[in-house]
Amino acid sequence: MNRFLNGYFGRYKFSLGVIKKVFDGTPAAREGSLQSGDELLAVNSASVKGKTKVEVAKMIQTATDEVTIHYNKLHADPEQGKTLDIILKKLKHRIVDSLSSNTADTLGLSRAILCNDSLVKRLEELEGTELMYKGLVEHARRMLKAYYDLLQTYKSFGDCFTQISAHEPQQRASEAFRTFGEFHRSLEKDGLAIIKQIKPVLADLGTYLNKAIPDTKLTVRRYADAKFTYLSYCLKVKEMDDEEHGFAALQEPLYRVETGNYEYRLILRCRQDARTKFAKLRTDVLEKMELLECKHAMDLNKQLRSLLESLAELHRSLVERLDSLPPLFPIEVDFKETDFQYKSSTLKPQELDDDEIQDLGNSNVRQNKKLN
Repeated sequence: MNRFLNGYFGRYKFSLGVIKKVFDGTPAAREGSLQSGDELLAVNSASVKGKTKVEVAKMIQTATDEVTIHYNKLHADPEQGKTLDIILKKLKHRIVDSLSSNTADTLGLSRAILCNDSLVKRLEELEGTELMYKGLVEHARRMLKAYYDLLQTYKSFGDCFTQISAHEPQQRASEAFRTFGEFHRSLEKDGLAIIKQIKPVLADLGTYLNKAIPDTKLTVRRYADAKFTYLSYCLKVKEMDDEEHGFAALQEPLYRVETGNYEYRLILRCRQDARTKFAKLRTDVLEKMELLECKHAMDLNKQLRSLLESLAELHRSLVERLDSLPPLFPIEVDFKETDFQYKSSTLKPQELDDDEIQDLGNSNVRQNKKLN
């Protein structure tokens, strides 16, 4: 192994050299064999038992060409480190993270450096953006639905006048009705063409709303969960270090240290795994947030511009059609005497019996007296 290990080892004489952390970018990290929780047994065949961190580091640094490390590999299931204590610590960090600094200080709660992370706070901004897009897409869909219903009305109106023109005997009136009906049919066709142009815009906005934003929110929540897990293991390591400090000050042996310090080594390994996951998710969140913001800044402007241009094109085509339409009205139409005779489907008046007729007559007499 290379000359400088640059690890961070246990500092107490009564414990074996437990590797607490392997820093990124060091020869030990690049080599990849040593991990947090491994026990350092010897350096160049010289035992490190009972030595301090400074003494072990000096043994490594004074080596001339190469360093041979003898260590005891930790073979443990990280799931064993997820104890109830870690779960409660994780819950505490979640609660503290949701509080303001003044509130936490008033309650006497300690705040970790990673609390109030800007990435987690941006989740609120992301939720606001989601609501804005949801309202925009919903309003656009309702508008298109109402416009589609209006186009169907145009089509029905055009069909009705086309049928009238087919039965109109006068040529000029028939041509006017036919032109008027075809004009409304063309309005329906142009409107459907515009709707087809707008649908991809709504589909793209829907993809951003229903896929991109939820995926980023899920990544942010996973990142926050990994962060709280890492903080919980960090707090647990600090508590165990303080416990060893206390027993060392009293010059009393600590049972877990005397029996191999397996629990401490397990927590160190869990902290390393949690840190690795936390760093990876942080990178993922940064990339997704950057892509999402770029899409929000660029694509939203592009899609809204496309939407407005489509509506403006519809308005221009409608104005051009109206300008090109010849004057059709007034027109003369001949009607037959029977054209306005309709078959009534109303009920016949109900016949009154003699008593009802008598009451109606008395009522009319009283009204006449009042008028006189």
